[in-house]
Order: sequence, then structure tokens, then C-alpha cells
Amino acid sequence: MSAKPPVRIEVADHVATLTLDRPEKRNALNAVLVEALSDALARTASDPAVHVVAIRGAGKDFCAGADLDELERTSRLSEAENLADVRRMGALFAALRAHPRPVVAVVTGHALAGGAGLATACDLVLAHEHAELGYPEVHLGFVPALVMTILRRKLPEAVAFELVAKGDRIGAREAERIGLARVIPSDGFDGAVARYLAELAGRPPSAVALTKALLYELGELDFEAGLERAAEVNVEARMTEACREGVRRFLERSASRA
Repeated sequence: MSAKPPVRIEVADHVATLTLDRPEKRNALNAVLVEALSDALARTASDPAVHVVAIRGAGKDFCAGADLDELERTSRLSEAENLADVRRMGALFAALRAHPRPVVAVVTGHALAGGAGLATACDLVLAHEHAELGYPEVHLGFVPALVMTILRRKLPEAVAFELVAKGDRIGAREAERIGLARVIPSDGFDGAVARYLAELAGRPPSAVALTKALLYELGELDFEAGLERAAEVNVEARMTEACREGVRRFLERSASRA
């Protein structure tokens, strides 16, 4: 009997749901899961039926961080082997950012250490009101180095520093207050998440893809270069059939109201 895949992929109504499927390990990260998730992202990136990607965890937790067996394994690796191992996780973060579709982390239970990093690396986080996130690596004498690349872009410096230097867990409401997540109440959670994803999937995918790519690209450009790149994307969007159709519908509605 073959081993159960660590990531399940389901596509329905233009939403691809990637479920981390190691509930007995609280969906802890290991090399096999990271590879499977990277493969799933590559598959959904090339699937025209996918307009939105959601990442969830099976069972109670989103992801509790690194698998203990994985931690023990890395302690025996050489410096070069450790660097190669970390770069695989870095490549996963890069794939999330480069994915042409919005990637939404749906966080229930705990998202800790690498699990919090995975959620943070997604474009959006929908958090159950009782969920907890945290970057506790400092307590082990470790540094949440990869996720700091993301946090530095999403949050003010002092807020990001407090999160990683203290390593405290924060609740969903606090995550929402600082701008890391949107809280979804526990009452009707699954329905509310489904409606949010469906609404996002209903936007023209070409426009959303251009919007996502430009937003992240602007973070690397100075003001003048950003304006020039924005002008180029504006023109590219105008030339799409989705934009032309949207303008036609808008003009027709305006004419009917006149």
C-alpha cells in the first residue's frame, strides 16, 4: 500500500484547496510535505480552471511548525546540507509570492513557527477567531529568518521585531489588529470562508494576476520606476478581453440608467 499523500488537492468552482494532510502530526512540516506543497502550487499555477488557491490544515491545526523528526534530522546535517534544506523552504515561499493566483491561508487551531511562516507567506490569511499564530523560534535559540523577509514587507519594523524577538503566541484578533490576518467568527466559519473565496474567485483572473504581480514588484522599485511600471501594467490590463468586456458592461449599465 502506497503512503498517503501529505497534501490533498481539490478543485471546485475555480477554488483549489490544498490541504496539509498530516493531522496526526498536527500537519508539521517535513521535506516530503514541503515538496508536495511546492508541486501542488506548480500544478495550480498552470491550471486555467483555478482562480484562487486556499491552503488549509486537516484536523484541528493549520500547521504546528517543523516535524520533531525533521528537527532531529537537521541537527546531523552539514552546513551545506542545512543550507540546501532551508533553500527548499525558501523556494516554497517564493512560489507562493510568484503564483499568478491569490493564495489564501485558512488558519484554524495553531499556526506556529514554520506553520506561521507558511501562513504569512500567503497573500491573505483568514483566521478562525480562536486560532493562534506565533514565531517562537527564539526560545530555541533559533531565528525565524525566512519569514522575516515576509514580515518586513507586511508590517512596521517595530511590530515585526516584537513578534520574532519575543516569540509570543498571538490570538487571531491581535493578528487582525496588526494587519496579519482577517478574523472569521467561529459561528458559520466554513460558510464564511467559502463565500470569501468564491467572491475572490469571481474577479477577472487576468486583472487579479496583474494586480498581485504589480503590488509585489512595486516593493522593489523606487517611486519613479514604480510609476513607469504601473503605467505598463495599466496598458496591459486595458488590452485584455476581461477589461474590454467589463468596460462594455459598465457603459451599458450607465446608458440604461440615463
